[in-house]
Amino acid sequence: MRNMLIYILIAGLGVVVMTGAMQAEDRSGYERAVFAGGCFWCMEPPFEKLDGVKDVISGYTGGHKDNPTYKEVSAGGTGHLEAVTIYYDPTKVSYEKLLDVFWRQVDPTDSGGQFVDRGESYTTAIFYLNGKQKALAEQSKSRMDASGRYDKPVVTPILPAREFFRAEEYHQDYYRKNPLRYKFYRFNSGRDQYLKRIWDKEVSVSRTEGQKEYSKPSPDEFKRTLTAMQFDVTQHDGTEPAFSNEYWDNKREGIYVDVVSGEPLFSSKDKYKSGTGWPSFTRPLVSGNIVERSDRKFLIRRTEVRSKNGDSHLGHVFQDGPRPTGLRYCMNSASLRFVPVDDLEKEGYGEFAKLF
Repeated sequence: MRNMLIYILIAGLGVVVMTGAMQAEDRSGYERAVFAGGCFWCMEPPFEKLDGVKDVISGYTGGHKDNPTYKEVSAGGTGHLEAVTIYYDPTKVSYEKLLDVFWRQVDPTDSGGQFVDRGESYTTAIFYLNGKQKALAEQSKSRMDASGRYDKPVVTPILPAREFFRAEEYHQDYYRKNPLRYKFYRFNSGRDQYLKRIWDKEVSVSRTEGQKEYSKPSPDEFKRTLTAMQFDVTQHDGTEPAFSNEYWDNKREGIYVDVVSGEPLFSSKDKYKSGTGWPSFTRPLVSGNIVERSDRKFLIRRTEVRSKNGDSHLGHVFQDGPRPTGLRYCMNSASLRFVPVDDLEKEGYGEFAKLF
Protein backbone atom coordinates (compact mmCIF):
# COMPACT_ATOMS: atom_id res chain seq x y z
CA MET A 1 0.00 0.00 0.00
CA ARG A 2 2.83 2.38 0.86
CA ASN A 3 4.50 1.68 -2.47
CA MET A 4 1.19 2.31 -4.27
CA LEU A 5 0.90 5.75 -2.66
CA ILE A 6 4.27 6.92 -3.86
CA TYR A 7 4.17 5.18 -7.24
CA ILE A 8 2.79 8.20 -9.11
CA LEU A 9 5.56 10.39 -7.74
CA ILE A 10 8.49 8.06 -8.35
CA ALA A 11 7.43 6.31 -11.55
CA GLY A 12 10.38 6.22 -13.87
CA LEU A 13 12.89 6.94 -11.10
CA GLY A 14 15.07 3.97 -10.22
CA VAL A 15 15.61 3.07 -6.56
CA VAL A 16 18.87 1.37 -5.68
CA VAL A 17 18.55 -1.10 -2.83
CA MET A 18 21.70 -1.47 -0.74
CA THR A 19 21.68 -4.05 2.03
CA GLY A 20 24.91 -3.10 3.71
CA ALA A 21 26.25 -4.35 7.03
CA MET A 22 25.61 -2.19 10.07
CA GLN A 23 28.42 0.25 10.65
CA ALA A 24 30.44 -0.31 13.79
CA GLU A 25 29.82 2.57 16.16
CA ASP A 26 30.70 3.25 19.75
CA ARG A 27 27.44 2.98 21.70
CA SER A 28 28.95 2.42 25.12
CA GLY A 29 26.95 4.22 27.78
CA TYR A 30 23.81 4.19 25.67
CA GLU A 31 20.70 2.14 26.32
CA ARG A 32 18.38 0.69 23.70
CA ALA A 33 14.63 0.84 23.13
CA VAL A 34 12.61 -0.92 20.43
CA PHE A 35 9.22 0.23 19.15
CA ALA A 36 7.01 -0.85 16.26
CA GLY A 37 4.65 1.82 15.02
CA GLY A 38 3.73 0.89 11.48
CA CYS A 39 5.81 2.41 8.70
CA PHE A 40 9.30 2.86 10.12
CA TRP A 41 9.90 5.86 7.89
CA CYS A 42 7.48 7.76 10.13
CA MET A 43 8.94 6.51 13.40
CA GLU A 44 12.49 7.79 12.89
CA PRO A 45 11.98 11.61 12.86
CA PRO A 46 10.23 12.11 16.25
CA PHE A 47 12.91 10.17 18.12
CA GLU A 48 15.92 11.48 16.23
CA LYS A 49 15.14 15.06 17.23
CA LEU A 50 15.23 14.25 20.97
CA ASP A 51 18.25 15.49 22.90
CA GLY A 52 20.03 12.40 24.21
CA VAL A 53 19.17 10.09 21.31
CA LYS A 54 22.30 8.97 19.49
CA ASP A 55 20.84 6.88 16.69
CA VAL A 56 17.55 5.52 15.36
CA ILE A 57 17.69 2.48 13.09
CA SER A 58 14.87 1.07 10.97
CA GLY A 59 14.54 -2.68 10.83
CA TYR A 60 12.52 -5.82 11.37
CA THR A 61 11.90 -7.77 14.55
CA GLY A 62 9.57 -10.24 16.23
CA GLY A 63 9.60 -12.82 13.43
CA HIS A 64 11.02 -16.26 12.74
CA LYS A 65 13.19 -15.74 9.64
CA ASP A 66 16.82 -14.65 9.73
CA ASN A 67 17.84 -11.61 7.70
CA PRO A 68 14.45 -10.94 6.13
CA THR A 69 14.12 -8.51 3.25
CA TYR A 70 11.61 -5.68 2.98
CA LYS A 71 9.79 -7.58 0.25
CA GLU A 72 9.45 -10.66 2.44
CA VAL A 73 8.32 -8.76 5.51
CA SER A 74 5.78 -6.58 3.70
CA ALA A 75 4.35 -9.64 1.92
CA GLY A 76 3.64 -11.24 5.30
CA GLY A 77 4.47 -14.68 6.59
CA THR A 78 7.78 -13.95 8.32
CA GLY A 79 6.15 -12.73 11.53
CA HIS A 80 8.29 -9.59 11.58
CA LEU A 81 7.10 -6.07 12.30
CA GLU A 82 8.61 -2.92 10.90
CA ALA A 83 10.29 -1.34 13.93
CA VAL A 84 12.95 1.10 15.10
CA THR A 85 15.80 0.57 17.51
CA ILE A 86 16.72 3.68 19.49
CA TYR A 87 20.08 4.20 21.17
CA TYR A 88 19.72 6.83 23.87
CA ASP A 89 21.60 8.39 26.77
CA PRO A 90 19.49 7.74 29.91
CA THR A 91 21.10 10.71 31.67
CA LYS A 92 19.56 13.03 29.07
CA VAL A 93 16.34 11.37 28.02
CA SER A 94 14.34 8.81 29.98
CA TYR A 95 12.65 5.64 28.77
CA GLU A 96 9.40 7.18 30.03
CA LYS A 97 9.91 10.10 27.63
CA LEU A 98 10.50 7.67 24.75
CA LEU A 99 7.24 5.92 25.64
CA ASP A 100 5.42 9.25 25.64
CA VAL A 101 6.78 10.06 22.18
CA PHE A 102 5.83 6.57 20.93
CA TRP A 103 2.17 6.90 21.92
CA ARG A 104 1.97 10.25 20.13
CA GLN A 105 2.92 8.63 16.78
CA VAL A 106 0.50 5.72 16.55
CA ASP A 107 -3.07 4.47 16.75
CA PRO A 108 -2.67 1.94 19.59
CA THR A 109 -6.26 0.71 19.19
CA ASP A 110 -5.68 -0.72 15.68
CA SER A 111 -4.76 -4.42 15.63
CA GLY A 112 -4.74 -4.71 11.86
CA GLY A 113 -2.00 -2.26 10.87
CA GLN A 114 -1.43 1.47 10.97
CA PHE A 115 -3.40 3.94 8.89
CA VAL A 116 -3.11 3.18 5.16
CA ASP A 117 -0.63 0.32 5.77
CA ARG A 118 -2.46 -2.89 6.60
CA GLY A 119 -1.21 -6.28 7.72
CA GLU A 120 0.76 -7.85 10.55
CA SER A 121 4.06 -6.21 9.64
CA TYR A 122 2.54 -2.76 10.22
CA THR A 123 1.02 -3.40 13.64
CA THR A 124 2.26 -1.69 16.81
CA ALA A 125 4.28 -3.18 19.66
CA ILE A 126 6.64 -2.21 22.45
CA PHE A 127 9.58 -4.60 22.80
CA TYR A 128 11.19 -4.52 26.24
CA LEU A 129 14.82 -5.43 26.89
CA ASN A 130 14.65 -5.77 30.67
CA GLY A 131 12.25 -5.87 33.60
CA LYS A 132 12.36 -2.14 34.18
CA GLN A 133 11.35 -1.37 30.61
CA LYS A 134 8.56 -3.95 30.82
CA ALA A 135 7.15 -2.43 34.02
CA LEU A 136 7.34 1.14 32.69
CA ALA A 137 5.73 0.12 29.40
CA GLU A 138 2.88 -1.68 31.16
CA GLN A 139 2.26 1.30 33.45
CA SER A 140 2.32 3.68 30.49
CA LYS A 141 -0.09 1.50 28.50
CA SER A 142 -2.49 1.32 31.45
CA ARG A 143 -2.48 5.11 31.79
CA MET A 144 -3.16 5.55 28.08
CA ASP A 145 -6.00 3.03 28.21
CA ALA A 146 -7.58 4.81 31.17
CA SER A 147 -7.01 8.33 29.86
CA GLY A 148 -10.28 8.62 27.98
CA ARG A 149 -8.42 9.64 24.83
CA TYR A 150 -9.54 6.63 22.80
CA ASP A 151 -12.96 5.22 21.96
CA LYS A 152 -11.58 1.67 21.80
CA PRO A 153 -9.20 -0.32 24.04
CA VAL A 154 -5.44 0.08 23.60
CA VAL A 155 -4.27 -3.17 22.01
CA THR A 156 -0.54 -2.46 21.49
CA PRO A 157 1.23 -5.55 22.90
CA ILE A 158 4.25 -5.38 25.21
CA LEU A 159 6.62 -8.13 24.17
CA PRO A 160 10.13 -9.37 25.03
CA ALA A 161 12.69 -8.10 22.55
CA ARG A 162 13.88 -10.48 19.88
CA GLU A 163 16.65 -10.27 17.33
CA PHE A 164 16.53 -7.02 15.40
CA PHE A 165 17.52 -7.02 11.72
CA ARG A 166 18.60 -3.74 10.16
CA ALA A 167 16.51 -2.79 7.14
CA GLU A 168 17.95 -2.06 3.72
CA GLU A 169 20.05 1.08 3.57
CA TYR A 170 17.59 3.06 1.45
CA HIS A 171 15.08 2.82 4.31
CA GLN A 172 17.44 4.44 6.83
CA ASP A 173 16.64 8.15 7.34
CA TYR A 174 14.26 7.97 4.41
CA TYR A 175 12.68 11.28 5.42
CA ARG A 176 16.05 13.00 5.00
CA LYS A 177 17.12 11.28 1.79
CA ASN A 178 13.77 11.57 0.03
CA PRO A 179 11.88 14.46 1.67
CA LEU A 180 9.40 14.99 -1.17
CA ARG A 181 8.45 11.33 -1.45
CA TYR A 182 8.27 11.02 2.33
CA LYS A 183 5.94 14.00 2.71
CA PHE A 184 3.76 12.72 -0.13
CA TYR A 185 3.44 9.32 1.52
CA ARG A 186 2.94 10.66 5.03
CA PHE A 187 0.19 13.09 4.07
CA ASN A 188 -1.71 10.45 2.11
CA SER A 189 -1.30 7.83 4.82
CA GLY A 190 -3.74 9.61 7.15
CA ARG A 191 -1.38 9.42 10.12
CA ASP A 192 -1.06 13.14 10.81
CA GLN A 193 -4.78 13.74 10.45
CA TYR A 194 -5.54 11.03 13.00
CA LEU A 195 -2.88 12.18 15.48
CA LYS A 196 -4.10 15.77 15.33
CA ARG A 197 -7.67 14.68 16.07
CA ILE A 198 -6.70 12.40 18.96
CA TRP A 199 -4.15 14.66 20.63
CA ASP A 200 -6.33 17.76 20.39
CA LYS A 201 -8.67 16.15 22.92
CA GLU A 202 -8.84 17.50 26.45
CA VAL A 203 -7.19 14.76 28.50
CA SER A 204 -4.20 14.42 30.76
CA VAL A 205 -1.79 11.49 31.12
CA SER A 206 -0.45 11.21 34.63
CA ARG A 207 2.92 10.37 36.10
CA THR A 208 3.67 8.83 39.44
CA GLU A 209 5.73 11.74 40.76
CA GLY A 210 3.83 14.75 42.08
CA GLN A 211 0.47 12.96 42.10
CA LYS A 212 -0.53 13.95 45.63
CA GLU A 213 -3.89 15.29 46.69
CA TYR A 214 -4.18 18.97 45.79
CA SER A 215 -7.44 20.81 46.24
CA LYS A 216 -8.97 24.02 44.99
CA PRO A 217 -9.63 26.58 47.76
CA SER A 218 -13.07 28.04 48.42
CA PRO A 219 -14.11 31.40 46.91
CA ASP A 220 -13.60 33.08 50.29
CA GLU A 221 -10.00 31.81 50.40
CA PHE A 222 -9.43 33.17 46.90
CA LYS A 223 -10.32 36.64 48.06
CA ARG A 224 -7.90 36.42 50.99
CA THR A 225 -4.94 34.88 49.20
CA LEU A 226 -4.97 35.98 45.54
CA THR A 227 -4.19 39.38 44.11
CA ALA A 228 -6.59 40.92 41.61
CA MET A 229 -4.28 39.90 38.75
CA GLN A 230 -3.91 36.33 40.02
CA PHE A 231 -7.67 36.01 40.36
CA ASP A 232 -8.34 37.40 36.88
CA VAL A 233 -5.76 35.14 35.21
CA THR A 234 -6.50 31.88 37.03
CA GLN A 235 -10.30 32.19 37.30
CA HIS A 236 -11.26 34.37 34.33
CA ASP A 237 -8.64 33.16 31.81
CA GLY A 238 -6.96 36.55 31.76
CA THR A 239 -3.50 37.41 30.46
CA GLU A 240 -0.96 39.50 32.34
CA PRO A 241 1.26 42.12 30.63
CA ALA A 242 4.36 40.82 28.89
CA PHE A 243 7.74 41.79 30.38
CA SER A 244 5.92 43.18 33.40
CA ASN A 245 5.34 40.09 35.48
CA GLU A 246 7.15 38.32 38.27
CA TYR A 247 8.87 35.35 36.64
CA TRP A 248 9.47 36.13 32.96
CA ASP A 249 13.15 36.78 33.68
CA ASN A 250 13.57 34.67 36.81
CA LYS A 251 16.86 32.73 36.59
CA ARG A 252 16.82 31.05 40.03
CA GLU A 253 16.69 27.27 40.35
CA GLY A 254 13.53 25.68 41.66
CA ILE A 255 10.05 24.64 40.66
CA TYR A 256 6.86 26.48 39.77
CA VAL A 257 3.60 25.39 41.38
CA ASP A 258 -0.03 26.38 40.87
CA VAL A 259 -0.64 29.55 42.88
CA VAL A 260 -4.15 28.24 43.69
CA SER A 261 -3.68 24.54 44.53
CA GLY A 262 0.07 24.20 45.00
CA GLU A 263 0.42 21.29 42.58
CA PRO A 264 3.90 21.17 40.94
CA LEU A 265 3.81 22.24 37.31
CA PHE A 266 7.19 23.30 35.87
CA SER A 267 10.90 23.26 36.65
CA SER A 268 13.58 25.89 36.13
CA LYS A 269 15.51 23.11 34.38
CA ASP A 270 13.03 23.35 31.50
CA LYS A 271 12.66 27.14 31.51
CA TYR A 272 14.17 29.15 28.66
CA LYS A 273 14.23 32.70 27.37
CA SER A 274 11.62 32.77 24.63
CA GLY A 275 11.66 36.52 24.04
CA THR A 276 7.90 36.74 24.57
CA GLY A 277 7.98 38.42 27.98
CA TRP A 278 6.26 35.52 29.76
CA PRO A 279 7.87 32.55 31.57
CA SER A 280 8.29 29.77 29.00
CA PHE A 281 9.08 26.07 29.46
CA THR A 282 9.81 23.19 27.10
CA ARG A 283 7.75 20.68 29.09
CA PRO A 284 5.82 20.18 32.33
CA LEU A 285 7.50 18.94 35.48
CA VAL A 286 4.56 16.60 36.16
CA SER A 287 2.52 15.97 33.02
CA GLY A 288 -0.34 14.51 35.07
CA ASN A 289 -0.94 17.92 36.65
CA ILE A 290 -1.47 19.51 33.25
CA VAL A 291 -4.65 19.52 31.19
CA GLU A 292 -4.71 20.79 27.60
CA ARG A 293 -7.85 21.88 25.80
CA SER A 294 -8.73 23.55 22.52
CA ASP A 295 -9.18 27.34 22.70
CA ARG A 296 -10.93 29.26 19.90
CA LYS A 297 -11.77 32.46 21.77
CA PHE A 298 -9.97 34.83 19.40
CA LEU A 299 -11.01 33.08 16.17
CA ILE A 300 -7.69 31.26 16.03
CA ARG A 301 -7.04 27.76 17.23
CA ARG A 302 -4.82 27.57 20.29
CA THR A 303 -4.19 24.98 23.00
CA GLU A 304 -4.96 26.24 26.48
CA VAL A 305 -3.07 24.84 29.48
CA ARG A 306 -4.82 24.44 32.85
CA SER A 307 -3.86 22.76 36.11
CA LYS A 308 -5.60 19.46 36.76
CA ASN A 309 -6.60 19.86 40.41
CA GLY A 310 -6.82 23.64 40.79
CA ASP A 311 -8.38 24.08 37.33
CA SER A 312 -6.39 27.30 37.04
CA HIS A 313 -5.87 28.91 33.66
CA LEU A 314 -2.07 28.85 33.21
CA GLY A 315 -1.45 29.92 29.61
CA HIS A 316 -1.06 28.20 26.25
CA VAL A 317 1.28 25.70 24.62
CA PHE A 318 2.73 26.30 21.14
CA GLN A 319 4.76 24.13 18.78
CA ASP A 320 7.58 26.61 18.20
CA GLY A 321 9.84 25.77 21.12
CA PRO A 322 13.42 24.52 21.17
CA ARG A 323 14.69 20.98 21.45
CA PRO A 324 14.19 18.45 22.88
CA THR A 325 10.39 18.77 22.76
CA GLY A 326 9.79 21.52 20.21
CA LEU A 327 7.13 22.92 22.55
CA ARG A 328 6.71 26.31 24.23
CA TYR A 329 4.59 26.33 27.34
CA CYS A 330 3.93 30.06 27.58
CA MET A 331 2.65 30.67 31.12
CA ASN A 332 1.36 33.58 33.17
CA SER A 333 3.47 34.40 36.22
CA ALA A 334 0.22 35.25 38.02
CA SER A 335 -0.79 31.58 37.79
CA LEU A 336 2.44 30.38 39.36
CA ARG A 337 4.32 30.45 42.63
CA PHE A 338 8.07 29.86 42.59
CA VAL A 339 9.62 27.51 45.16
CA PRO A 340 13.43 27.83 45.25
CA VAL A 341 15.61 24.75 45.62
CA ASP A 342 16.51 25.54 49.24
CA ASP A 343 12.82 25.57 50.21
CA LEU A 344 11.69 22.38 48.46
CA GLU A 345 12.00 20.14 51.52
CA LYS A 346 10.30 22.43 54.00
CA GLU A 347 7.45 23.19 51.62
CA GLY A 348 6.73 19.51 50.93
CA TYR A 349 8.33 19.21 47.51
CA GLY A 350 11.44 17.30 48.60
CA GLU A 351 10.96 14.61 45.94
CA PHE A 352 12.03 17.17 43.32
CA ALA A 353 15.27 18.17 45.08
CA LYS A 354 17.12 15.38 43.25
CA LEU A 355 16.61 17.25 39.97
CA PHE A 356 19.05 19.92 41.12
